[in-house]
Amino acid sequence: MIRAVIFDLDGTLLDTLGDLTDSVNHTFREYGYPEVKAADVRRCLGNGAHFLISHLLPAGTDEESVRKVQAAYEPWYQAHCTLRTGPYEGIMALLGGLKMHGVRCAIVSNKGDGAVKELARGFFGNLTQTAVGERPGIRRKPAPDTVLEAMRLLDAEPEETLYVGDSEVDYETARAAHIPCALVTWGFRDREQLEALGPEYLISRPEELEEIILRRPAQ
Repeated sequence: MIRAVIFDLDGTLLDTLGDLTDSVNHTFREYGYPEVKAADVRRCLGNGAHFLISHLLPAGTDEESVRKVQAAYEPWYQAHCTLRTGPYEGIMALLGGLKMHGVRCAIVSNKGDGAVKELARGFFGNLTQTAVGERPGIRRKPAPDTVLEAMRLLDAEPEETLYVGDSEVDYETARAAHIPCALVTWGFRDREQLEALGPEYLISRPEELEEIILRRPAQ
């Protein structure tokens, strides 16, 4: 029986692509780099800010410049991360239903811990019990650290926990944490990519996820 659910944030609970793209382009303009398209940002999400910036900057950009741009990008994004961001359709009802049935929920993300907590608190309030991002001593996914810390805070055992995400990074994270994985198709990866990974569950609508967790038919 599933008693605890750990959710990825970007692409799973929240559509953050607009604010991420705007923040990348604001920072790139400041440093004289060409702007990028949302589709390019989408392909690079899931592995943290350094991966995002280093893969979006022009080929051949030196590491010192990458880190300088990243250092400017992160605080700008944290200060502007709610302008165009919002929950995907059906997410609030899903979280409300899980809370009503006593299922403990947490959020984990490769964003910095401060931004993760701010977004979780601002959008979901008490519908989730805790939120964990990258910080000293907590490695980013696909290392299992954020998930294991969330499980500790939820007092959840592996056999009663489900991890929900939208990418290959999330699949690898669930495997590293030794818990089952549900991947959702409304996020930042194409369905074909997710199918090829072979997760325990492939979810097209939040209602399907509620059915699996609560073991009752979706309406």
